Amino acid sequence: MWIGTLFALAAGLMWGLVFAGPQLLPDYPAAMQSFGRYIAFGLIAMPLAWIDRARMRELTRADWIEAAKLGLVGNIVYYLFLASAIQRAGGPLPTMIIGTLPVVIAITSNLRDAARDGRLPWLKLLPSLGLIATGIGCVNQVELQALRADPAADFGAYALGGALAVGAVACWTWYPIRNADWLRAHADRSPRAWATAQGLATLPLAALGFALFWAWSAASGSAFAMPFGPRPGLYIGLMLAIGLLASWAGTLCWNEASQRLPTTLVGQLIVFETLSALAYAFVLRGRAPDALTLTGVALLVAGVMWALRVRPEPVAEATVHGA
Repeated sequence: MWIGTLFALAAGLMWGLVFAGPQLLPDYPAAMQSFGRYIAFGLIAMPLAWIDRARMRELTRADWIEAAKLGLVGNIVYYLFLASAIQRAGGPLPTMIIGTLPVVIAITSNLRDAARDGRLPWLKLLPSLGLIATGIGCVNQVELQALRADPAADFGAYALGGALAVGAVACWTWYPIRNADWLRAHADRSPRAWATAQGLATLPLAALGFALFWAWSAASGSAFAMPFGPRPGLYIGLMLAIGLLASWAGTLCWNEASQRLPTTLVGQLIVFETLSALAYAFVLRGRAPDALTLTGVALLVAGVMWALRVRPEPVAEATVHGA
């Protein structure tokens, strides 16, 4: 149990780095950060694919197309939304919105697959949803107060950042459900090889996106210094670090935790990612969160953990209980 929990903590600490990237590179367009991260991840996946080459040969053309779809939505578009959201709204609010993912995924999955997996009864979920909404509201209130105190603040950019974070949630709600569908339909395949395949399939998409962004920058007369921006060492180093630690090592640690811990507990420990991301955000701001922000974070964590304890019920029984 302790080893599994430590693996989950390590995964959360590394996954939180993806939220720090846009704050460390605020002058870099979100597209540069998304394409750069997944070029790095794709390059890291290449030697892994060679090691697993026997498994990789089992994948069909249809499998590679599915891997490309998953990589496009769950990797590139997701991080494009997330990086854009953080650059416009700061770290705390997008992190809180992304922190609702375990609940959103559980609800979406159970609504879609209710006949097979059962349905989460709404009446039992209402308290947790109320806690989550109140927690996000607390953090939003603190951020709005800070904006009102800043004469140069852009409320429109802040609102757009929140909307982009919701878009990121939509991408990463679709991704794990679609990914689980493939894994369930191909129970004889290696999950490790499938993750590597997604990294490889994402590489050409990310490289093409980077090239198109470079061409667009040149055609529009942008002053941004392509290909690696004004701080190439930091940019390249950060993209490699996020690609290695967040995209590969973080997932590896999470898989190790998943093998050691009950599924219900693993689902709750994903809050380590949210807490790590918030901690990094306030470290980079150079100040501690105030009491209302801490209250909001506590409410969010409590709401997620409460919701993940609610078990699906057979459809007929769930209907009786108000689903």
